[in-house]
Amino acid sequence: MEKDWNLLNGLALAYIGDAAYEVFIREHLLVKGWTKPNDLHRRATKFVSATAQADLMQKMLLDESFLTEEELSFYKRGRNAKSHTTAKNADVTTYRISTGFEAMMGYLHLTKQEERLAELVHWCIEQVEDETNA
Repeated sequence: MEKDWNLLNGLALAYIGDAAYEVFIREHLLVKGWTKPNDLHRRATKFVSATAQADLMQKMLLDESFLTEEELSFYKRGRNAKSHTTAKNADVTTYRISTGFEAMMGYLHLTKQEERLAELVHWCIEQVEDETNA
């Protein structure tokens, strides 16, 4: 029986989305040849920190045709979820936006929209690497 992921709350979606996104990033870093734990952690942070995710989400939102209505809906579900925790190095607004980012990624992962998830993650990787190499 297929689960109706539409019923999952934003924080649960963010929970799985955080993991799904991070696996892509970790694999990307290994493919690029980074193997030392300190390097991997430092480089991963540029992609997965609340600040990085919020920045990426805000860039996605600038292009009104970039995200589907469904993706926007799940982003908002995560962003508006009432969390009792906050990020170590981010303000509340940044943390909420990044939670929305993760919820959207989680929804794509759980609904097996792997091609779209990969497309968005690869776009994120390009954005971060362009900024890092600028």
